[in-house]
Parts: sequence; structure tokens; C-alpha cells
Amino acid sequence: MRVLVVGSGGVGDAVARIAARRGFFERMVVADMDAARAARTVAAAAEHDVGPDRFVAATVDASDAQAVEALAREHGATHVLNAVDPRFVMPVFTGALAAGADYLDMAMSLSHPHPEAPYELPGVKLGDEQFAQAETWSGAGRLALVGMGVEPGLSDVFARYAADHLFEQIDEVGVRDGANLVVHDEHGDPVFAPSFSIWTTIEECLNPPVIWSADRAEAGGGLDAGWYTVPPFHEPEVFDFPEPIGPVECVHVEHEEVLLVPRWVDARRVTFKYGLGEEFIGVLRTLHQLHLDSTTPVHVRGGDVSPRDVVAAVLPDPATLGPQMTGSTCAGVLVTGTGKDGAPREVYLHHVVDNAWSMAEFGAQCVVWQTAVNPVVALELLATGVWKGSGVLGPEAFDAVPFLELLAGAYGSPWGLQERTPG
Repeated sequence: MRVLVVGSGGVGDAVARIAARRGFFERMVVADMDAARAARTVAAAAEHDVGPDRFVAATVDASDAQAVEALAREHGATHVLNAVDPRFVMPVFTGALAAGADYLDMAMSLSHPHPEAPYELPGVKLGDEQFAQAETWSGAGRLALVGMGVEPGLSDVFARYAADHLFEQIDEVGVRDGANLVVHDEHGDPVFAPSFSIWTTIEECLNPPVIWSADRAEAGGGLDAGWYTVPPFHEPEVFDFPEPIGPVECVHVEHEEVLLVPRWVDARRVTFKYGLGEEFIGVLRTLHQLHLDSTTPVHVRGGDVSPRDVVAAVLPDPATLGPQMTGSTCAGVLVTGTGKDGAPREVYLHHVVDNAWSMAEFGAQCVVWQTAVNPVVALELLATGVWKGSGVLGPEAFDAVPFLELLAGAYGSPWGLQERTPG
């Protein structure tokens, strides 16, 4: 296996650091627009490389499908891992196929709200552009494994595991994400600094959230009829996350699991709620009111600039926040329904990562490490032939057990299963 990683920001950097300790691949090319950043990632990975000089730095423009194709061909890449913002999904996706490589990403092609009823009906959904090319990928005998981060990704693996091993019937797959992370300034005071890409966070949290309902699908005559939208920050609830996090207020946001899970898992309802907290929601509302969430360029002092890019530029790089951060992050799926014994059951499958641990072990803050470990595990399963397939597939299309065993075992990152009282 020869892997091209497109993007060496926080997640791409963590991918290389994690993969360096595993022997399943022959070469990993880390490519970025910023040559120095790619070189730093390669140098950090090389310190723990279990193979002989397997890492190479390169430059690439992720917005240029032909540039991605050329770089993949130059290095004989068998797999292209997309570790850049979702706005670059389609050129990287297209470039990988043109190069004859398989493809993985951690976020799917962008959505576009319904022009007349954005808070009732979906327009172009997350991943629609990729799924539209499923037959092309299948016909070429190539695999595009989409949404293979933590959320989406590990959460989808949890959903598949629950369907196969824990439940006879699933009423709801409810992804619930929360953390107790705090970022401190040089004086030790808490500051506002998102632990993940603000560009992506704005996209997820201010777009109309999507919910899937089997009742609507059956009434409307098919899968597509089951998806509907609601206003941002809809239906707040306080969710009790495992220790050391505890209760966090969560709200509906747009996320890929809601678009992925119903394609492979039989569930009556699929939702995603994110623990943002009051301060973060307030900041996002303000950005929206001031149109600073917009991606449409505006003319400023002789140049054109996207307001959202300005917001991203003035905030700290999430990859650099690890030393200033304390706390843990939790990704998980609350599954409710009827257990294998015929009794009501409610289970929270989850994965908690402590920032102090991920920084000490890998030099990566916990949110980006938790995202990055999952595509590396998936690459290893593909390299060994445990996972195989063609077309455009989500994580739910594969057996969950080998993934969870490898994550908890060789990768040393256990997951948990918490029984809860059905209610």
C-alpha cells in the first residue's frame, strides 16, 4: 500500500504520526500547499517510523483535481486519504479516481440548502455529489470509503456493531458528541479557540440540520423521502457523557452520519447532536448575524476575500492548541430499541480521548488525534484485505468487529459500551 495524504493540518499531521508506528504500508506521501508544513509532519512521523524512510513530503493544490491525479501517479499511490476541508472533497475525490487509486475521506461533499424551504426539506445533501458517481467508481473497480473519521466514521462503525450484535430492532441511532475541553491563554485564563477547523464547524452548525425518519421514508415511497431538515440549534437536550465529561447541552447540527447510516443500517430514526455549549452557540449566532459565516467573497480594499476565511485566519490553528488545552473529548452513539432478548434496550457506545494522553503519546491534541486514528485503522484493514469493496461506501458497509478490535488492541485506544435505562 502506498498512501497519498492530501493535507498536513491538524488531522493530516496526526494521521502520519499514528501511521508511522504501524507496518502495513510501504510509502506515505504527505502533501500540502504549504511545503514547510508538510516537511514538519514528515519529520515528526519519521522519528517513530517503524519502516525504512517511508515518509515523503510534497506540495499540492487540493482544489486542482489534475494536480492531485499527477501527484498520485508520480508516487504510485494506491490510496488517497483526503485530510483537507470539505470544500476540497470533490477535486481530491475526482483526482484519486483519475489516478486509479482508492479514496478515503473524513467529511463528505458539501450540501446546499433547499432554495425555498431550507428548514423543512433538504436541498443538495452532504455526499450527494459523491454518491452520484457510485457506479463510475464501482465500474472502475475502485473504492471510495467516505466519512471515515470519528464523526462520521467511528460513530458509523458503532451503529453497524449495534445493529449486528446488540439489537433486534433499532428505534433510533442518535450520535452524541461532547467534551469538557478548555483552552487557556499564556496567563492560564480560558479563551475562545475552537479545537477543530472553524471553517468546518461553521458549515456543520449553521447549515440546516438533517434528520432521517423511516416513517417519512415509507410514506414517501423511498429512502430519499426520509430526510428532512430543522432550524439550527434545534431541540436542545442535556446529555450525560461518560466521565470525566458529564452533562453537556447538545443541539441538532448537520452531519454525515444522518446521511450514511440509513443506507446500510435498519433504524427508525437517525439524528446527530453536538455538545456546543452556550458560549459557542452565541459566537456562531453572532457570526451568522454579521454574515461572517459566508463563503461568498466580498471586496475589501482592492481585494476579494471570503468572510469565513477571515474568521479562520484570525483564530488559532487547532493543530497548535494541544499544549494550551485540558480535558477530554467523547464521540459516541446512543442506540435505543429492542435488544436481542426482546426487551427494551438503550446503549451508548463511545470513545473518549484525553488531551494530556494524546499530547504525551503523539504530540497531537485529542480532537484531531481522535479523528485521525480511524482512517489509519481503516487503511490497515484495507491493506490486509479484511475490508474490501468497490463503489462509494460508508463505514457501515463493512464488518465493525475487526475495526473495533484493532482500534482497542494494536492502536491502544479502547472504546466503551454503557448500558442505560430505557426511557
